Amino acid sequence: MLRRGCPAVEYNLATDDFIIFARMNNTQKFEDSPRGRQLQAFDRLLDVMDELREKCPWDKKQTIESLRHLTIEETYELSDAIIRQDMQEIKKEIGDIMLHMVFYAKIASEQKTFDIADVLNALCEKLIFRHPHIYGNTTANTEEEVKQNWERLKLKEGNKSVLGGVPASLPALVKAMRIQEKARGAGFDWDDKTEVWKKVQEELHEFEAEFNTADVHAIDHVKATGEFGDLLFSLINFARFININPEEALEKTNLKFIDRFQYMEEESAKDGKRLQDLSLKEMDNYWNQAKKR
Repeated sequence: MLRRGCPAVEYNLATDDFIIFARMNNTQKFEDSPRGRQLQAFDRLLDVMDELREKCPWDKKQTIESLRHLTIEETYELSDAIIRQDMQEIKKEIGDIMLHMVFYAKIASEQKTFDIADVLNALCEKLIFRHPHIYGNTTANTEEEVKQNWERLKLKEGNKSVLGGVPASLPALVKAMRIQEKARGAGFDWDDKTEVWKKVQEELHEFEAEFNTADVHAIDHVKATGEFGDLLFSLINFARFININPEEALEKTNLKFIDRFQYMEEESAKDGKRLQDLSLKEMDNYWNQAKKR
């Protein structure tokens, strides 16, 4: 941690040592430089966390397990801010997530398991190890080569399977894309987008085949559910292949639908009507107005 008046600290990769030196000149001290201010702000956060953990009843009560669902919620709030491209909210939500990271490390340090320095140093070591094209002799001239190197190095770190690093608790849509990305990193992928689209059409026909019966009770819903999952997986794969993030695309459609639906509610209310009392044709009229805005 950088304290006011203390010299700066630099990490030497070659010797694995920390070098302490005074980085200042006649006009500017290190602590007043951009990096110095950043370190001071992080030091301040650690001090605040220490005090909250000692004095605040709520903060004292928290455990790693109790924070988990709150961390997930904060991550989604950051995602929402990014989709809205609201930089002020992005700044706020990054702060909330950083608080959680410091909180976890603080609890772990109390348990004498690890502290924030261990977290940051482990992160640096991982980044250096997984970027041999920067810190070693490996060559990677394209983004795809970087990704393939990344996956190979993860296997060296102890993962028994290329897919072993996909978190089990990921939402299914996001998990599907991560599975496909990792499979591609291992060289298991289509050569051409037309082949991927043929697979989508094949899965669509198989899904449709489950409903080609006049008797709705004759439908095998277990099998139909499986075919629908295959169809979704193939669509996600096609989106990935043409560089569309399916989760982001779906969320934008969700927001678009919400905006248009709320417009219908507002406009029908202005006309003295309740949306639920309208006919489908009347709703369509309001919906088309919303689309034309």
